[in-house]
Amino acid sequence: MGMTMTEKIFARHAGLDRVVPGQLIKCKVDLVLGNDITAPPAIKEFERIGRPVFDKNKIALVPDHFAPNKDIKSAEMAKIMREFAKKHDITNYFEVGRMGIEHVLLPEVGLVAPGELIIGADSHTCTYGALGAFATGVGSTDMGAAMATGDTWFKVPSSIKVILTGKMPRWVSGKDIILTLIGLIGVDGARYQALEFTGDGVSALSMTDRLTIANMAIEAGAKNGIFPVDNATLEYISSRVDREYVTVKADEDASYERVITIALDSLTPVVALPHLPENVRPIGEVKETVIDQVVIGSCTNGRIEDLEQAAEILDGKKVHSGVRAIVIPGSQDVYLEAMKKGYIETFIKAGAVVSTPTCGPCLGGHMGILAAGERAVATTNRNFRGRMGHVDSEVYLAGPAVAAASAIMGRIAAPWEVKV
Repeated sequence: MGMTMTEKIFARHAGLDRVVPGQLIKCKVDLVLGNDITAPPAIKEFERIGRPVFDKNKIALVPDHFAPNKDIKSAEMAKIMREFAKKHDITNYFEVGRMGIEHVLLPEVGLVAPGELIIGADSHTCTYGALGAFATGVGSTDMGAAMATGDTWFKVPSSIKVILTGKMPRWVSGKDIILTLIGLIGVDGARYQALEFTGDGVSALSMTDRLTIANMAIEAGAKNGIFPVDNATLEYISSRVDREYVTVKADEDASYERVITIALDSLTPVVALPHLPENVRPIGEVKETVIDQVVIGSCTNGRIEDLEQAAEILDGKKVHSGVRAIVIPGSQDVYLEAMKKGYIETFIKAGAVVSTPTCGPCLGGHMGILAAGERAVATTNRNFRGRMGHVDSEVYLAGPAVAAASAIMGRIAAPWEVKV
């Protein structure tokens, strides 16, 4: 019996010929990631071990959730990271001025490559599966131990094969694909399983689409999401990754728990209604819903192609007088490119505010907290009760096109309502 992509990466990093689902293994890691919420407790655990870091080049620290520091407590947490990075000469420390939202930044600067095994003390670390890597979130204790030892333990997950066919219609993006999948299987439909995306439809997806899809694998309960390495992957990493890497390909006789097929050409923009990402409806079936806020950005949809789509909708239009529109580029490079292409000017002229890269409102941190009774359309990844503010507020998840159209209309709206 053959192995899946995830199983092959595990086997190589565990020094084994093969692994099977359910097997407990110990693997060497290629990168350990932490942010300003999860790294401080991990550092505390690391210091209890009393060892040096296993490799100063294989630890990445990114204070992005409450950065720039929103209050004294967040400043103290960032200070812990900053001092740790200085003490241990950590190469990959990214703060204000050279920072970004961690899951936008790390692929962008070449810290992720195909076939690698990456852990991060953040649930959306699974984003990096878009590049053919195994990547998953861990707790702060596991992060602290891995910074000292360079390895950690896993239970090998079984896999679900998701076959994508055809090409996406206009205004449909990776966000619509992953929300459609979550709507089909539920938020626990892939619990502790690997979502392996394949099929001829993969070639039609940009790297931004793939990063968005892999990012939200966790919202289906998955251990990880992973894409095959193709020409688009190699082109993306060609100017970013300067080290050797080993790509893997699933065997034809690999075993899967189930197979799901999604015809991309049959999709339409969708919205996930409160208060779960599985509560998905096609845009045409969403009743008129007046909104108070729109957030375009996050580790899910803060890349240049996301901002391009939003700018196309907002160009020459005005944000509704009853809506606060917040645009958050995912990194400094994204911000700079958006400036060069005129997107920032488009957003500001439309009546939106543009923020420095930060997670901000996605987790109810800052830069756009909702009051009781308020509703927001957001390109973020979670819409749990109280996620973006008051427990009596509501978050509707959508792609950049729907979010931008909704900002103009003052209600949840389809892109074609404002753009031919």
